[in-house]
Amino acid sequence: MIQGSAPRDQAVTPLRVALVDDEPPALRRLQMAIEAAPNAEVVGQAGNGEEALALLGRGGVDVVLLDIRMPGLSGLDLARAIDPERAPVFIFVTAFSRFAADAFELAAVDYLLKPVEFDRLHAALERARKALQSRAARSRIAELEEVVAALRAAEAEPAAPSGFADEIWVPDRGDRLRLPVALIDWVEAERDYVRIHSRGRSFLVRKAIRKLQAELDPADFLRVHRGALVRRDRIVRLARRPGGPSAVVLQSGAEVPVARRQAAQVRRIVGNRG
Repeated sequence: MIQGSAPRDQAVTPLRVALVDDEPPALRRLQMAIEAAPNAEVVGQAGNGEEALALLGRGGVDVVLLDIRMPGLSGLDLARAIDPERAPVFIFVTAFSRFAADAFELAAVDYLLKPVEFDRLHAALERARKALQSRAARSRIAELEEVVAALRAAEAEPAAPSGFADEIWVPDRGDRLRLPVALIDWVEAERDYVRIHSRGRSFLVRKAIRKLQAELDPADFLRVHRGALVRRDRIVRLARRPGGPSAVVLQSGAEVPVARRQAAQVRRIVGNRG
């Protein structure tokens, strides 16, 4: 674990960090936190989205600590405006701890609540370093845009009188993560657990699949066999397997077997999109 007082490792290239916030006290605190972090350095600051665009356009930035709410060009608009081929890793900084913060954790490397705690920031920088090593810039921006769309849809229609869940708490690396139901691709049963698949990741939750199904809107989810639920709008096609059960192919590329009695219903769903 990174400690703020640990000596810098000269063998590790320092992360080049840009700070974007319209509040000078917040910028100063972030500057102090980066100065105390091992293997990280501030290479630029911006007080608004337009300045940040110019800063990032010059390149040479690995990580951006980005405020969500700013006058003019917001943090979300800024992230979408960056060329995906040159996009750095984004760590959002926010004073709001509701749905937005939880959603951005799914797409950005991390989010921080103001006032930023130094140890929390140092841990986020470590996650950013790992992301830079393993994730392409284009996929990071694509994920961010998907979550932003889900967030905007949720904000446009905040009320959910149907009684069905619109989010589920899932374990994530020792923490608890609030996963929007709109981001679930499919669910499979594993004895007394369910494994929830979302955008290339999976989360194991101690809950029977029948109980989870009762919490989800049947207009959105379909039980394709006794051990699997799929989100209807993720279905791409129904594939027939010689000598075996049919399977639904999802947008993610996953193939989920379909019980014989459900095949006709799946064919109707796929046919209605033609």
